[in-house]
Amino acid sequence: MNHRLRTSAAAAALVLAATGLASVGQAEAQPADCPTLKSSEGWYGDNKARIDALIADHCQDRVTPWKKKPVAVFDWDNTVIKNDVGDATFYWLLRNDRIRPPRAGDWSTTSRYLTPEAATALADACPTGVRTLPTSTDTRCADELLSVYGSGATSGGKTAFAGHDHRRMEPQYAWLAQLLRGWTARQVESFAAAARTENLTAPQGATQQVGTARVTGWVRYYEQQRDLIGTLRRAGFDVWIVSASPEPVVDVWAKGVGIDPSHALGIRNTTEHGRLTAHLKGCGTVRDGEDEMITYIDGKRCWINQEILGVRGPAAERVQPASRRQVFAAGDSDTDISFLRDATALRLVLNRNKNELMCRAYENGDGRWLVNPMFIGPKGQKATPYPCATTGYTAGDGTAEPVRRPDGTVIPDQRDTVF
Repeated sequence: MNHRLRTSAAAAALVLAATGLASVGQAEAQPADCPTLKSSEGWYGDNKARIDALIADHCQDRVTPWKKKPVAVFDWDNTVIKNDVGDATFYWLLRNDRIRPPRAGDWSTTSRYLTPEAATALADACPTGVRTLPTSTDTRCADELLSVYGSGATSGGKTAFAGHDHRRMEPQYAWLAQLLRGWTARQVESFAAAARTENLTAPQGATQQVGTARVTGWVRYYEQQRDLIGTLRRAGFDVWIVSASPEPVVDVWAKGVGIDPSHALGIRNTTEHGRLTAHLKGCGTVRDGEDEMITYIDGKRCWINQEILGVRGPAAERVQPASRRQVFAAGDSDTDISFLRDATALRLVLNRNKNELMCRAYENGDGRWLVNPMFIGPKGQKATPYPCATTGYTAGDGTAEPVRRPDGTVIPDQRDTVF
């Protein structure tokens, strides 16, 4: 099956008609410099044509001073880039002895969700009385940190995190930000920049040694997403990045697609005397230091509403009126589902076989979902249908449930068709 289909003029015409532009000729009636995506390579079916039609539909807004800029929001890891910049930074920290031990060796102070078993395992594996942990040479300590962060379990198989709301918090993601305690944001940016250089120069498919493990050692920007972000910005869109990696890390990487740190959101630490603490900024009803919500599923919605749309207090946790929301959103995972559903025009999904996301995208109840294979190393077809009718949705308490439509009815299982 050919997944690098080029869009036909006929498909483009149908899409333009569906979006209120009755013909390709009408699209040409937009301002002469209204931009379009430069390449069709990697775009599936009519996805490029539909995105170009959306851009044309809003391009006029940039020459209409009284109109608010249309907002576009992108997830980062595996949406704009291949692989994960949080992982890349964590591996660099371990290889370069940049993680500070907790005060008095009490690992429970690093996360309110860390289990006693995990705190004990980390205390047993890692030394105390040092300024930074010697994880470049102490493989036992490095392995334990890597296990807790990467798998959410100790090296002995005990659950590492518990007690969190699964729709607002992922303690493993938050833990990376919390382990940056004691460094300044500028220092963290320097660590992320060093990791970025290594991962961009490493060949595709490269691995690296961390502790006794071999882990992913490369990252690439998707050129198609760099093109899309640049095209949206030239068309007058207000483009944002929202990631569940630490914000100083996201800031460093986002510059590579022309996004200024003022338009990049990530997990935010609180600070004391200019240095990061092991506590996190809050959103909506969650106050600073309560550590109960990050840029994750419903938390992404809250942070978008609060920081991009200017909604404060409890209202930031709720869906906003359509006139205030982002018109375009892009993501690759269940962690992105809430802000993708909030997008009013198009929702681009890179298929990584994530259950809830693919259930909703494939059902495509309102016709606004676009599914595309990953631009580098796309996954093959999922052998079995997505379990939408039984276990595709993860509730706040971690229970697996059916995926439901807004009216409460259950979405049937969906076959994987774009791969």
